Amino acid sequence: MSNFNVGFVIFPRLTQLDFTGPFEVLCRLSTPASISVPSQFAEAKTHVVAKTMHPVSSDRGLGIMPTSTFQACPPLDLICVPGGPGVADALDDLETVDFIRRQGASAKYVTSVCMGAFLLGAAGLLRGRRATTHWAYVDLLPLVGARHEKGRIVRDGNVFTAGGVTSGIDFGFHILAEIAGTDVARALQLGLEYDPSPPFDSGTPDKASLKPWRSWFTAMRRCTPGSRSDSRSRRSSPKADYPSQSQKPTRANNLASPRVMSRSPVAEAA
Repeated sequence: MSNFNVGFVIFPRLTQLDFTGPFEVLCRLSTPASISVPSQFAEAKTHVVAKTMHPVSSDRGLGIMPTSTFQACPPLDLICVPGGPGVADALDDLETVDFIRRQGASAKYVTSVCMGAFLLGAAGLLRGRRATTHWAYVDLLPLVGARHEKGRIVRDGNVFTAGGVTSGIDFGFHILAEIAGTDVARALQLGLEYDPSPPFDSGTPDKASLKPWRSWFTAMRRCTPGSRSDSRSRRSSPKADYPSQSQKPTRANNLASPRVMSRSPVAEAA
């Protein structure tokens, strides 16, 4: 019997790195701090939970196999909800939102990565909480009862929310240290050789120059031909708004609508 159950909720058109980043860390919760000290969580299990046992396709077409259905999933000690363009449809799925609500009500840790925060909010788990999400959607957090706090990872009580996509890896180590201790987290960081050194310093709006902004906005409007987001954009968003030549926008207000939420910046930038 597991002494700690970690569960990742997956749904069609999620962004796979929102899920696989923290999964790669948290599925190793049973790692001991050293060879002479046994793990506190030797029987920990990680569950990949979906509505059915059928493969779930990510926003870029990667098939992910669930290990459990909502119905069969045991009570979770930690629930993590990733994001992606599929969040827009998942918000309308009562079974998905219900599962998150039920499990989140009793979980020791309630967590999300990127736009997964909106599913926590739809389940009533962010009401009155400080939270974060992908920078392009922070203006929408009040719609689900949350208050935006700037940060790569934001904690409010037992609720942890991470920013966009890659922040899920940092979140994984952060919550691992919280659960199993810093010695375990440091040992695993070494084992995974997690020592990021990106070639460019433009990973946040505060750091990005005008050129990456314009490229990103162009990519946002260039939908994959034949995709659902492409058909939506042709029907309802024929014009693109770009930053001016002289000023970089400080907030992505033109993205702040539930309709645009279905067009993940990561999905459209590839």
